[in-house]
Amino acid sequence: MGKTLGYHITFTTYGTWLQGDKRGWVKDGKIYEGDCELYNMSEKQVEGKQVLLGKNERDVVRETICRKAESIGEKILAILVWSNNVHIVIKYSGRPVEELVRIFKNSAAVALRGNEFKGRVWTRGFDKRFCFDDNALRARIEYVNGHGKGKSLETKNETGGLI
Repeated sequence: MGKTLGYHITFTTYGTWLQGDKRGWVKDGKIYEGDCELYNMSEKQVEGKQVLLGKNERDVVRETICRKAESIGEKILAILVWSNNVHIVIKYSGRPVEELVRIFKNSAAVALRGNEFKGRVWTRGFDKRFCFDDNALRARIEYVNGHGKGKSLETKNETGGLI
């Protein structure tokens, strides 16, 4: 295994991607297949409504995360905000990924509340995928950008490697 070059972080809006989901679901980095019984139990534990972000809310989340990353010296390489989840590919900086996710979730939630959003925004936890070489990092950037209107922020150094 090489040096960590970056992470692909994914987190979801509240109540939208539950354990047991038929699309598959992730817990502690392991991917599981759908399980109707588990899904039904998970659904009963959801308090309130699912959170689905509208276009303006998605724009607020994306812009807030990008601004926050820049202000704390972090380099986002690609970002995509959907109605029910956020994908971020970020260059490794040494800051713990758990801290980055907490900062990004909190900043985005505060910004949404400043725009009249009420209630819980994010599901607890997140998924992270490590990128140990340029190919893995490029694949994650392409994955995010290929899923919709991802905003690629990647740059290359003089040798063609990602920075």
